[in-house]
Amino acid sequence: MNLRFVLCFNCLGLVTVLPVQGEDYLPDRCELIPLPEQQVSFQIDGEEKTRWHFGEEYPRPFFYPFNGPSGVSLTRMGHPGAQNHDHHRSIWFAHHDIGGVDFWADTTEGRVKQKYWYRYRDGNEESVMASVTGWFDGAGKELMEQDVVAALRPMEGGEHALEIQITMRPPEKQETVELGKTNFGFLAVRVSKTLSHYFGGGQIYNSEGLIGWEAIFGKPARWVDYSGPVMVGTGASRKVVTEGITYFDHPENPRYPTNWHVRSDGWMGASFCLAEGYTIKKGEPLVLRYLLYAHGGGYDAEKAAAVAEAFAKRQGFEIGEPTKPHRQYEVWRIGHEEVSE
Repeated sequence: MNLRFVLCFNCLGLVTVLPVQGEDYLPDRCELIPLPEQQVSFQIDGEEKTRWHFGEEYPRPFFYPFNGPSGVSLTRMGHPGAQNHDHHRSIWFAHHDIGGVDFWADTTEGRVKQKYWYRYRDGNEESVMASVTGWFDGAGKELMEQDVVAALRPMEGGEHALEIQITMRPPEKQETVELGKTNFGFLAVRVSKTLSHYFGGGQIYNSEGLIGWEAIFGKPARWVDYSGPVMVGTGASRKVVTEGITYFDHPENPRYPTNWHVRSDGWMGASFCLAEGYTIKKGEPLVLRYLLYAHGGGYDAEKAAAVAEAFAKRQGFEIGEPTKPHRQYEVWRIGHEEVSE
């Protein structure tokens, strides 16, 4: 170990030689940086890939930006042409009907609030954030509790994937949660203007070989992909590259492969309750796992299939009692070995 030394003079005038620690410290590639104004930055090798926003000034938490390999966000805040769709905040959780309350639009009383975070864990293969949110009606009554686990994973060529697991259950003193039949919910993605088909130069594809929103809307698929042009650089050096987002459903999810709600204006969501509602019972939580893959180049079906296979093989997450000091909770992959951090 290479250590530098400094000279310190004590009160008797004697010299003490102290080693300077930390020169050999190697930071984790994947880091979570808590920020002011209730935000968390997800970084790989010091570069931000996405950011979690959970301030109470918003009706529900969301991720923004969601940067592609170029460093430009592949998602946007709001609809390019309709102010009544400002609830489309990049990547967010919502549902049109929970116990008869609308948690989709900003004009309703339903609110999703982060109650606290369980764990921020850095690592070389992934960083993992675990938190808990409550879904409240206009009177402040909690209708559903939801654990959110988000893992950022680096991939080759500057690509990355955001793996998301949501666990939904009745709150304390409530036996069930009733999810109504709807196209809208749970995890939604509003892509950037240039990626959209109608406003930009993008196109949407699915795992079954279908192309275009009319062919894909309402159909079951293992994944969907929105790819298109992205503007990189400034001034005379500005240029167009092609990037995209592939959105995967996990094989262990109920109702796999899910039905999809997609639009040419740049929106895609896994519609868990598109065909029928669902009842969540106490002691039987609803667990859904999704993956958002930020890729360079256009849509590649073979590459998407390989990413889907790797995602299918990975275990999900569990939250539990810590085994090390200075922690209130721990989050692991199911069947984990002891985490090093």
